[in-house]
Amino acid sequence: MSREVVIEADGLVKKFGDFTAVDDVSFEVPKGTVFGLLGPNGAGKTTTVRMMTTLAVPTSGSARVAGHDVATQPAAVRAAMGLTAQSATVDELLTGRENLRLIGDLYGLDRRFVRSRSEDLLEQFSLTEAGDKVVKDYSGGMRRRIDLAVSLIAHPSVLFLDEPTTGLDPRSRVELWDVLRELVRDGTTLLLTTQYLDEADQLADDIVVIDKGRIIAQGTPLELKNQSGAASLVVTVSRHDEVQQAAELLRGVVGDVHVDADARKLTAPSGDVAALTRIAAQLDEANIEVDDLGMQRPSLDDVFLALTGHTAQESSNQEEVSA
Repeated sequence: MSREVVIEADGLVKKFGDFTAVDDVSFEVPKGTVFGLLGPNGAGKTTTVRMMTTLAVPTSGSARVAGHDVATQPAAVRAAMGLTAQSATVDELLTGRENLRLIGDLYGLDRRFVRSRSEDLLEQFSLTEAGDKVVKDYSGGMRRRIDLAVSLIAHPSVLFLDEPTTGLDPRSRVELWDVLRELVRDGTTLLLTTQYLDEADQLADDIVVIDKGRIIAQGTPLELKNQSGAASLVVTVSRHDEVQQAAELLRGVVGDVHVDADARKLTAPSGDVAALTRIAAQLDEANIEVDDLGMQRPSLDDVFLALTGHTAQESSNQEEVSA
């Protein structure tokens, strides 16, 4: 049975004069899933989000959020969604608790509900103790968490996240990922833009890869990885003087083997699980010690490099234009 679609783009185009920032972008996001919009700086990700969230008017094409058209029903779209932009939008001179209550008032929500919801969000984002501190004294990770909490004050069913972990340290990124997973488990639908391949791999159910305003690939993380070829068999031997012996052994099982003598690493691009088992047995029989032996799938970085000729974190020569 097909799942309910809650975010939909159909042929979205956005032009700024002669420059086309978004060119014929289409996708669907089922309810309760995470959709990743992946691409380098300047690819058109933020412009796409701005159109989907009523902050920019499409040049052509259409989009719907929670069943509402972004062009003809913008108020209904805004009521159904939350947005966490690249830069924190909270007031640094207010406390975390005051920011939450301010946004609740702007939404016109019942003040008793806002007070209760604010406390729930502060607890959910591990900010209860910091609730009465001014935001300018928050760490980077705390600021992103309060910014995300503010976007959830009205309990939206759809949440747009535009590069939410940019600038965070690794620990803060992982903590925010856990929060996002919890939101999805509770039924929230997320659209996530990112230039971090590991983030898309960790969180997204489906991914669109966008470059220079156009979709160049689409699928699940596994489907995209499979586009870059089969898994490779990788062996790292313990001793430099056994590299060539191990390489000859591997060639007898899988044929072509790439040898990185300095790293003591051997890679067979057409390996499979059966070959892995045979090689493990033969290495043991030959008394060749190994530090690592396993299968390695292509990464999303490999996918992006194969599709575009550059990595996802390399900035485009063209700056993304703000509407």
